[in-house]
Amino acid sequence: MERAFWSTPYLTSLDARVLSVEGSDVMISPTIFFAESGGQESDQGTIDRIQVTQATVVGERIVYRLASAPDFAVGDLVNVQIDWPRRYALMRLHFAAEIVLELFYKKFPGLDKIGAHIGQAKARIDFTMDGNISQYFPEILAEVERLVAADLPIESRFTDTEHLRRCWLIEGFSQVPCGGTHLRRTGEVGRIRLKRNNIGAHKERVEIYLVD
Repeated sequence: MERAFWSTPYLTSLDARVLSVEGSDVMISPTIFFAESGGQESDQGTIDRIQVTQATVVGERIVYRLASAPDFAVGDLVNVQIDWPRRYALMRLHFAAEIVLELFYKKFPGLDKIGAHIGQAKARIDFTMDGNISQYFPEILAEVERLVAADLPIESRFTDTEHLRRCWLIEGFSQVPCGGTHLRRTGEVGRIRLKRNNIGAHKERVEIYLVD
């Protein structure tokens, strides 16, 4: 299965070949329809005008559950459409979260991340930490703004093609393993806002919002 959302993350529509059909579950290739992974939510959209209700990674393939049984068969060519405003919001928040996380790691080597989630409205990162994490927000935000203003290129590539392992790279900043969908340049992140959420003893949550 070719994951075109990695090579062409700005593509919103393509024609794909049907690999399998089992009831309402289908597999296609190539695909631009990202399935939830690494904390990033799935895309939303349609396959041959039928709404996709669930996208699941199964081994090295992605299974799409449709809202109704399809009338197409294995070998047919179908059109895939994704909700682009949602995808782009996810890409921006995803990369905002990646930058924030890397800046916290640089400030606190060995910091323990215990959770993360990227949605369309906000992203969050959970840490094991004593004290109020918001005291570091001004410094972190200043560094984010510097990277955004520099509008640096973001390279996304395989580190292990056989096992589908990928990374993103900003020259002079970081190289990080990640299989999500990535922006072309840091300037696309735009302005962000950080909010603290204390989720329990020795646990701190950083919520990230886009400021449009």
